Amino acid sequence: MKTAAIREPWPGTLTARERFRRQMRHEPVDRSFNMEFGYWNENFKRWPMFRENGVRDNAQADRFFGFDPIASVRVPWMHPPFPPEEISRTATTRVLRNVDGLLAEVPLDGHDTIPHFLSSSIQSPADWERVKAERFDRAHPARRADPEAIRREHPDDRDYPLGVDCGSMIGKIRDMLTIEGLAYAVHDEPVMVEDMVETSCLLIEDFLDTVLPAIRFDFASGWEDICYNAGPLVSPVFFREVVVPRYRRIRDKLSAHGIGIWWIDCDGDVRPLIADFLDGGVNTLFPWEVNGSGHPGEALKKWGPELRIMGGVDKMCLLRGRDEIRRYLESIAPYVARGGYIPFCDHRCPPDVDPEDYLFYLDLKREYFG
Repeated sequence: MKTAAIREPWPGTLTARERFRRQMRHEPVDRSFNMEFGYWNENFKRWPMFRENGVRDNAQADRFFGFDPIASVRVPWMHPPFPPEEISRTATTRVLRNVDGLLAEVPLDGHDTIPHFLSSSIQSPADWERVKAERFDRAHPARRADPEAIRREHPDDRDYPLGVDCGSMIGKIRDMLTIEGLAYAVHDEPVMVEDMVETSCLLIEDFLDTVLPAIRFDFASGWEDICYNAGPLVSPVFFREVVVPRYRRIRDKLSAHGIGIWWIDCDGDVRPLIADFLDGGVNTLFPWEVNGSGHPGEALKKWGPELRIMGGVDKMCLLRGRDEIRRYLESIAPYVARGGYIPFCDHRCPPDVDPEDYLFYLDLKREYFG
């Protein structure tokens, strides 16, 4: 059954694809691109408007709220992943081996939370060589992209922006090693860690070499999550010397095919790494968590048009009522008007936001940016 929309798409004279491309290039647009980061599983269980209308996931929610469509083609990562399995359980928790090979303690009731990671499957260079051979084979048939199938699904004359996923240089490695494990490995086994980064880069380059000549992408995307609210989880020196050179190789391939927007999804305080991101070709940061990185206007003033931001609406203001929501949107309005900034909640919307206040927020976004 198709879910009825609770909000109509904002009217406009441009297609979503034209609007996205022009807004991110600081060119005039009919209105702002309208999107949101999404919602936690609890939102779909707790918010009456989701329950009563059968909205169960973020894709359905995007249609429910009438957001502008956007799509991305994913790059394969670990193949095959580790088979998820339960190792043990208590009255309140389970210990699972996840798809990244980590032992993780999670709540038995299944509520969304960051797992408590206990150990990694990679404890030594020998472990990495085994996992690399078993799960990161560049020649594995499952890694072969099918450009024709992608074009059938996303034709050249589409009216929405399409991105090419450029994966992760270090964030997924952090997932495989844990934060503590990565911190030790960078110091104790730097050759192993750099080989992990290089392997990630090669897999992405293989994918790009297949799809870029055949498909007209509008942007590139990636995921790192390598910062927390007090700064990076790896040293800027390591990031600059090991990660950024791989970014440059990817940037060169993107640039050769006319792709000038590359966003990285990274939470926390990204400010100490902005210069390095830009040096590597990453010119857009997402979702710009205000609690870590500050008001987006401060960074946009400092870095000028070279830096773009997607997100940057403080999710905490959504919890503080309508006056706070209005004040915050007023504070970012001048920066949205300049271009290169698409505003939305700076992570998934918390489930304890009042649903009626959230609808007020969406309506106020339309008033200011639509």
